[in-house]
Amino acid sequence: MRPRLKTLVFGVVVFSLVLAACNSPQKKKASTEAAAGLPPVKVFKVVRQSISEKVMATGAIEAWRKITITPDVGGKIAAINVNEGDFVRPGQVLAELDTEATRLQFKQAEAGFLVAQAGLKDAQKNKERMDRLMAEKAVSDQQYEKIQLALEAASAQFEQAQAALQLAKHALDVSIMKAPFGGVIASRNAEVGDVINPMMGSFSPTSGVLTLVDFSRIKIHVEVSQDEVLPLKKGQRALVRVSVFPGREFEGKVSVVNLVADSVTKKFGVEVAVDNPDLALRPGTFGEVVFEVRTHDRAIVLPQKAILDNTYVFLLQNGKAVRREISLGLQNRTLVEITSGLAEGDLVVAEGNFGLEDGAAVEIIGEVTL
Repeated sequence: MRPRLKTLVFGVVVFSLVLAACNSPQKKKASTEAAAGLPPVKVFKVVRQSISEKVMATGAIEAWRKITITPDVGGKIAAINVNEGDFVRPGQVLAELDTEATRLQFKQAEAGFLVAQAGLKDAQKNKERMDRLMAEKAVSDQQYEKIQLALEAASAQFEQAQAALQLAKHALDVSIMKAPFGGVIASRNAEVGDVINPMMGSFSPTSGVLTLVDFSRIKIHVEVSQDEVLPLKKGQRALVRVSVFPGREFEGKVSVVNLVADSVTKKFGVEVAVDNPDLALRPGTFGEVVFEVRTHDRAIVLPQKAILDNTYVFLLQNGKAVRREISLGLQNRTLVEITSGLAEGDLVVAEGNFGLEDGAAVEIIGEVTL
């Protein structure tokens, strides 16, 4: 009996182990399948905050002032005192023409002026003497008229000599090229020994001797659609962003709003002026302009990705995603104002909402923040 009892006990133990081995994976598998059946989602807790509707456009950055330094008279360049990238102050001498011939012309004009001045003084004295004699009836009318005409001729010769002197002085002055404002030399367009002709200055953007720019203030010209231009007005605040300074915004103002659309693009030109004291914004590069056209404070807001078909969201209630119809207000690239359908503190499915069915149970795996 005892050997038979041992055999029975051994058989029961083996059977129990086999049954346990069979049942345990099935239970784990069933549990895993049950958990995997719930779609994972991330939720957003509805908050109140300020939201702005924005218009964005990209344009090229330009210097506020730019000028090509060119003399008013032609001649050979004798000296260029600056190079590209140099900072210059107002009135600084930048370049000079060969002035030897101009100085001789000035001396000639100066001498002619002195001769005409002396002739005028002599004619004036003669006229004064003639006036006294005429009062005493000591001269004839013909003699008096002759002195009068001599004075008029001397006055005309004096004015002619004075104009010639001023013209010679002007030619001498403009042969020395000075900076009309402070800025940076953007380009050097000629070399010492080149002959410059001011009449050719408008045929090329690099004509003249030097190009001077002042970008302590810059301007950006952008184009916007008819719907976008309507809320924009002169003096309105605008922000400028450039890729080389991520996270930094430069504040400016709208300086020009064109009321006539471009005949080709059918868009409206808008110019923004921005102070640039540290010269961080460089002409010739691109910047993004952001216009805040309307702002609502303490608005109910959601991330853009939480809204489906611009009409509804999934509200989380008792572990289930419940469809909720909403109305939209202001929008920008990241946020949307909700004017009806939600309250502050509601939990809305912000990720994993595509393909959800109304009333479906979900598994929360995280929270989305702004």
